[in-house]
Amino acid sequence: MTDAPSQTDLVTRQDHNGFVTLTMNNPKRRNALSGDMMTALHTAFDEIADEQAVRCVILAANGPVFCAGHDLKEMQGITECDQHASLFNQCSELMMRIVSLPQPVIAQVHGMATAAGCQLVASCDLAVGADTAKFATPGVNIGLFCSTPMVALSRNIARKHAMRMLLTGDPIDAQMAFSMGLISDVVAGDDLENHTHTLAAGIAARSGMTVRLGKQAFYKQVEMPLNQAYSYASDVMTANMQKHDAREGIGAFVEKRHPSWRHE
Repeated sequence: MTDAPSQTDLVTRQDHNGFVTLTMNNPKRRNALSGDMMTALHTAFDEIADEQAVRCVILAANGPVFCAGHDLKEMQGITECDQHASLFNQCSELMMRIVSLPQPVIAQVHGMATAAGCQLVASCDLAVGADTAKFATPGVNIGLFCSTPMVALSRNIARKHAMRMLLTGDPIDAQMAFSMGLISDVVAGDDLENHTHTLAAGIAARSGMTVRLGKQAFYKQVEMPLNQAYSYASDVMTANMQKHDAREGIGAFVEKRHPSWRHE
């Protein structure tokens, strides 16, 4: 007997009108990012990427913990350097897949999100936290600095905030995470799902083409020097103006009517 669901059940999917909820489903292991969990998540994101009807994704979790990071028991059982490298590379590829996914991803966070679980939150485009949620990068406490979580964390919050989390391993609460920019919304725990669904539905109601184009452009320009970013963004807006939905949206605004999106 095993205490873990089969790989196909590690991530469940629920379809809504215009958006999808992916739920990590291994509460007995605190939804740890084992190799199997990361494979299941990556596969689910790959499937969604080509689905035009899906215009937003919520990433949620079952059980009292959102995600405890890497599966330390799994890591302890690995002895070869190349196996450790493969595991950390798999995690990095998952985080980059979230960023490269055409649709926005919203983390719906309750309970604890630690180490690579905190990295998972930071890698999502938006994050809604219950007011009881906590976040930490506690690797320093066990002699394993949270180096890969540091990449996503340091791209979301100010350097000294990131360094404090990384050097002390101390957890922060949802309100602090919000003030630091790690999460975008804080809500009462009872309202977490409803708030996240409303946010996802609002994004899904926009032009899918525009949202996809905008997400891709955001992550490209943010790493560019200022002049290069403006040049790139001007090119993006020029291309955007040639699309049906841009012409329809502007027309609808001028004519004071609701736009009829084609998502193209």
